[in-house]
Amino acid sequence: MFTHVYFGSNDLAKSKAFYDAALGALGYGAQPFGDIGYVYPSEGGALVIAPPADGQPATFANGHTLGLGAANYDAVDAFHAAGIAAGGSSEGAPGFRPNSPGNMYGAYLRDPDGNKICAYAPNVGPRD
Repeated sequence: MFTHVYFGSNDLAKSKAFYDAALGALGYGAQPFGDIGYVYPSEGGALVIAPPADGQPATFANGHTLGLGAANYDAVDAFHAAGIAAGGSSEGAPGFRPNSPGNMYGAYLRDPDGNKICAYAPNVGPRD
């Protein structure tokens, strides 16, 4: 259904540092997106960061969250820690989410422009 998600950025260097850290912890890396930004491809689609096409400042959408898959609990923990260390802010520390399907293990971040992203791993039992 989805081909990509495009997040506008007001500070591309700061956004790239954040996504390199947070998405790098999940195994994704950046490639140039033409000469305007970066793309983080995956088998199921891509995340693009670049200035808005209309030339106006980037803003975030209230209620919008981009969910990313993680291989395991450790990857979720690494995603959250790396995103905070790279200039993001926590919107929810790693842990089990009782309202998620199957009580999955997840964590939430805001990127430097305020976009909310999360990473979830399937619940395979108690966290050691």
